[in-house]
Amino acid sequence: MRLLLRFGAPLVAVLAVLAALLTPVADHLVSRWFQHDVEMRSRLIFSSVHDSLTELMRSSSNKEIKTLFDRIAEDERVLAVGWCGPDAKLRLASKNWPRVLTCRSNSGPLTQSFHTESLTHGSVLHGLFPLSAEEPSLGQLAILHDLTFIERRSLTARLYIMGFLVLLAIAAASVTVLMAQLTLRGWIKSVRMALNAPASDYRQSQGADPQLVPMMGEIRQLLRDLDISRRTATGIRVDWSPDTLRQVLDNELPGVDVLVLSNREPYIHNRDASGNIAMQRPASGLVTALEPITRACRGTWVAHGSGSADRETVDGNDHIGVPPDDPVYTLRRVWLSEDEQNGYYYGLSNEGLWPLCHITYVRPVFREQDWEQYVSVNRKFAEAIVTEAKRPDPLVLVQDYHFALAPRMIRERLPDATIITFWHIPWPNSEVFGICPWREAILNGLLGSSVIGFHTQLHCNNFIETADRFIECHIDREQSTISVGGHCALVRPYPISIDWPPAALKGQAPVSECRSAVLDRYHLPKATLLAVGVERFDFTKGIPDRFRAVELLLEKHPEWIGRFVLIQVAAPSRSKLAVYQDIQNETIMIAEQINQRFGRAGYKPIILVAQHHEPEQVYELFRAADLCIVSSLHDGMNLVAKEFVAARDDEQGVLILSTFAGASRELMEALIVNPFDAKATSDAIDQALRMAPGLQAERMHLMREMVSENNVYYWAGRMLLDASRIRKRGRIESSIAKASGAL
Repeated sequence: MRLLLRFGAPLVAVLAVLAALLTPVADHLVSRWFQHDVEMRSRLIFSSVHDSLTELMRSSSNKEIKTLFDRIAEDERVLAVGWCGPDAKLRLASKNWPRVLTCRSNSGPLTQSFHTESLTHGSVLHGLFPLSAEEPSLGQLAILHDLTFIERRSLTARLYIMGFLVLLAIAAASVTVLMAQLTLRGWIKSVRMALNAPASDYRQSQGADPQLVPMMGEIRQLLRDLDISRRTATGIRVDWSPDTLRQVLDNELPGVDVLVLSNREPYIHNRDASGNIAMQRPASGLVTALEPITRACRGTWVAHGSGSADRETVDGNDHIGVPPDDPVYTLRRVWLSEDEQNGYYYGLSNEGLWPLCHITYVRPVFREQDWEQYVSVNRKFAEAIVTEAKRPDPLVLVQDYHFALAPRMIRERLPDATIITFWHIPWPNSEVFGICPWREAILNGLLGSSVIGFHTQLHCNNFIETADRFIECHIDREQSTISVGGHCALVRPYPISIDWPPAALKGQAPVSECRSAVLDRYHLPKATLLAVGVERFDFTKGIPDRFRAVELLLEKHPEWIGRFVLIQVAAPSRSKLAVYQDIQNETIMIAEQINQRFGRAGYKPIILVAQHHEPEQVYELFRAADLCIVSSLHDGMNLVAKEFVAARDDEQGVLILSTFAGASRELMEALIVNPFDAKATSDAIDQALRMAPGLQAERMHLMREMVSENNVYYWAGRMLLDASRIRKRGRIESSIAKASGAL
């Protein structure tokens, strides 16, 4: 059956097209043939009655003329007969003459002519014959023929043609399938012989197919790889961990050369106040996710060297082995000048792309000089990746909006590389992204990737629509792929998460002790109902909107005054940019206004802590809180929401989460709010404060299950498995191409 479909179906399709082309031609020929026959019949009738009809008309014997007409109309092919006067009006006609027909003709009243006219129940051939050229007053004889029999005969002819072509298709397909089956049977026999026998024995055997010998080694290896893939997939479905990632690398990508490209480095060296060099590890979900991969394969991490002592700690090739206590992989630092940093990072990346992709109504700034620096820095990092590659087919993990152009630049130098690009921020709809002056260049740069990852399916859809609108490409929406210039990129959602269990949770005191410590630190009564928010000072985080919701809560529910407190931790960020200075000043001003309005001696409803907190401090706050508010105006994921869930091993506390954060697609048991709606947010805070402990536990239990199963290692593992499949598919396609060339 498969062979019939594979070989017979194309042949049947060709014959179907042939039938579609031949049928109208056959219909036309049959119609012309029968119409010519009817015209000849009309002339024959006219010739046979001409003399007698002329005499009857000269003698004005209308009754006899009518009788003659009725007798002629008895012929099964003749519909009616009529006499048309010289004025083209019907004088006499047989009883079946259609009332809607006249005697007029396009050829004139005294010229023999035929034309077809449509009636309700079919069409007729209208023939006009002048009775005498010398006596125009005698008029014309009109003979009508019913043409419906032509349509019936055309249908019969069409059925015969289709039947003949069907029989021809069946016969041809049967012969084709028979030949293909015989050929395939011999080929399968050769493949089985090759797979069952040792490679050396097969090459020396008499029945060996010389065309199969070069590719049998690769086929054997591919079968082994696919078998490992199946076993790995069933073994790591639940428990994703650093060890699981190492297993994926060992089984799916053995010996792979992994290169990580990010703006942020996993280890920073700075000089402290006393002049000593101190190593700092940034609190970053990206670092947490990618370090196990880089460690497991002893890869290379390429990043911007931003620390004040970074240059002093690298070797002559700008390398340093990390982690410092037990170096297992290489950190390659790339140096940027102040102009490059201002244009590439602060300019195009954070004044242009950041507000462009976060729809928070802050106008993006696009400067030509920033773009030039962005292109230059992307090329500098791409060159560093190419330099660090030990093989022509490395696995390159490109991170975030800082390097939109790097994938294409790397692809040009390493065409066999497998490049995974993850875009950590939202991707807006095509209309919003269309305002970027360099939209085509950014899209083409990203589409140099093998895999392009986003947090949510919505962001994937937006990216596909943007590519469809602005560049020439082929899109397979079923497979979520975009092809440009012969290269295909897979677009998939990979919602990022946190490590499980979180490292910051180790060593934490019980929830009751954390709560007492936090309340004592901020001089709050033990009965305080505590909310927390943890963000950077950023216009996307919606901190002023959160404060307005608290203000509305205290207006509508004055019973919470003196009992409810929001501790807002907000670390200064990108203070070099005016818009970040403005949001910080606005936040401080609104907090002071609300505290002046609702505060009293020893009580402030909002405690704003404008400083960086280490992960252990943040987790202590989470464990002390009754609720956590994440009211981002637009966010790719927002890991704060998942960190709060991870911190609550007592399964208490309520998460209030913005619908515009990617985390809301996973943490559906949170109270989902529109942060632009202050009333709805204040109502959610009131609901959270009144929620029973049992309901809190039910919601928190489900969210903790989701975060533990879909942790950061699951995020990285899914991308690695997709990369593995792409690499194996490429090897299979290469093997097939080689075999085709040999044939």
